[in-house]
Amino acid sequence: MTDRTTIAALVQRIEVLEAEADIRRLQARYMFLCDTPCPEFGVRDDAHRIDLIMDLYSEDAVWEGVGEYYDDQFGRAEGAPAIRSHFETFWSRKQDPALLLNAHYLTSEQIHVDGDEATGQWIHMQPWLFSDGRSLLRSSRLNNAFRKVDGVWKITRTRTENVFVTPLPQDFAESRPSASVLMRP
Repeated sequence: MTDRTTIAALVQRIEVLEAEADIRRLQARYMFLCDTPCPEFGVRDDAHRIDLIMDLYSEDAVWEGVGEYYDDQFGRAEGAPAIRSHFETFWSRKQDPALLLNAHYLTSEQIHVDGDEATGQWIHMQPWLFSDGRSLLRSSRLNNAFRKVDGVWKITRTRTENVFVTPLPQDFAESRPSASVLMRP
């Protein structure tokens, strides 16, 4: 190999590694912003939270639940306005019992970068705790797509498929935060 081809190969490898790291942070930030209570310091309300989430998406993105369990539960939203509406519907409805805690745990990561486009697969688990003491555990497979827009990686597709949903014992968690203070200065 010549010095030029060696340098070009190294630059390409660094670009892939940087893209993987950016996509990993992007996916983790999305999940972080979807947690309840929202751990992002300074988030005033759910409208502000939704604005921050929408900053992660491209204008032409798709958000969809797929498979026999999620087709009817989540459906498909195409384009940023429809995705915003999906999140507004989720957070604006008054749940009874109220959702007190929801935390996302990502695992089994696979990120595949091809220039300015990429896909990523994860499995995630999330406990849900409700005000009446009920709890459940959800697990989903994620098959997401990403694209670099004006030099910044954005989500172009969120696709989630149910793996399982199962109840947990009554009052499963002995303690939980009423608000997150993690990011407070």
